[in-house]
Amino acid sequence: MPEPQSDALILFGATGDLAYKQIFPALHAMTRRGRLNVPVIGVARGNWTVEQLRARARESIAAHGDLDPETFSRFAERLHYVAGDYQDPATFDALRRALGPVEHPLFYLAIPPSLFGTVVSELARSGCATQARVIVEKPFGRDLASAQALNTTIHRSFPEPAVYRIDHFLGKEAVQNLLYFRFANTFLEPIWSRDYIDSVQITMPEAFDVRGRGRFYEEVGAIRDVFQNHLLQILSLLAMDRPAASDGDAIDAARVAVLEAIRPLRAIDVVRGQYRGFRNEDGVAPTSQVETYVAARLEIENRRWSGVPFLIRTGKCLGVTATDVGVRLKQPASALFDSAASTHRNEFRFGLNPNVFIALTAQAKVPGEAMIGEDVRLVEHRCPGDEMEPYERLLGDALRGDRTLFGSQAGVEAAWRVVDPILKSDEAVPEYDCGSWGPAEAGRLAADAGGWLEPSVVERSREPESARFT
Repeated sequence: MPEPQSDALILFGATGDLAYKQIFPALHAMTRRGRLNVPVIGVARGNWTVEQLRARARESIAAHGDLDPETFSRFAERLHYVAGDYQDPATFDALRRALGPVEHPLFYLAIPPSLFGTVVSELARSGCATQARVIVEKPFGRDLASAQALNTTIHRSFPEPAVYRIDHFLGKEAVQNLLYFRFANTFLEPIWSRDYIDSVQITMPEAFDVRGRGRFYEEVGAIRDVFQNHLLQILSLLAMDRPAASDGDAIDAARVAVLEAIRPLRAIDVVRGQYRGFRNEDGVAPTSQVETYVAARLEIENRRWSGVPFLIRTGKCLGVTATDVGVRLKQPASALFDSAASTHRNEFRFGLNPNVFIALTAQAKVPGEAMIGEDVRLVEHRCPGDEMEPYERLLGDALRGDRTLFGSQAGVEAAWRVVDPILKSDEAVPEYDCGSWGPAEAGRLAADAGGWLEPSVVERSREPESARFT
């Protein structure tokens, strides 16, 4: 039986940064495409009027360069406001009245996790949670224990099938293409295992610093900020077995199974670092040992991947900003032609940001009499075109009841189990220079895999086609 369409979206934290930076632009884009046909009710503690909220939404959309007056007029007509304190039961009684005949509301908690318990409890008490769904914004806890406690709190008011844990990384077109490319092509599956693959690398460097979010980063660090969620999600799409079906539950089960097969990290598997100058950021302790860089070597203990290192690194103030996946294949068993060919490996590369591409590096013969080869790259790349932004796609999916791109309780907890043993490390975190590739010690993690791969750059064609094979 298909899931019912939600008939209202209720946004808690409507006056906050997330709504301003991401949600209002996404809702405006959905309106432009004809994908938003329900009322949107903002809820926040500020004593605003609905006119003020609409003005805030207009400012947000204009700041993102996408304001269309006619589209915004239609969106503004759908936008309503309920003001009140989240600790006050009267706020939720007022929300219940504002919902009127709505039967299947979708609640979006764009608020600090410390308020989740209060809000979901009041939604249940006031009768708002009946036949409803709830979107929970990350972080989903700070460690395994807190994630389990958070899930218990939410489940007192919402059953697991009604909980949508949002990770915008899974809404990116390029990330979804990893899943599609793997299972839509016959040639890949027979070689996608330890029999042919030597190592896998996921690299997400950022050339910028914490951008004024020193206080936040002092509490979170790189492991909690992007490693435990975004990068382990990419790993799960790369490494999972073929799902039993194409629906959200089957895909989630396959992702969870591979996350549960990852050996929990040990201190020897991890290198941390902190960019020089981080301690001068506002809100950061002068003796801070919080990591702004982390590199790790992971092992998946199952039949498909046993013995294949999965190498992940991410950090602030590195050489470039990119998200890149590199898959190195094993060398041929013997060199039939020139011995130099045996030192070259086939590679798959997936550019996820800023360029989106799929590339295969192979050996081809150099022109001439000698049987000598050289590396050539077969590349397919796409211009973004009218691509949906992640929040637009994910909000649309949640309104329809499609859970494919959302995390489950089992998946969140499996990811925390991987990193939980290293979260409380008391080892000193070395500094690294801005513009570098982080601490030199990270090299040892990739030493037997041929070293770290630098993010690959593919220049886009200047021709007008939206896609081109070169």
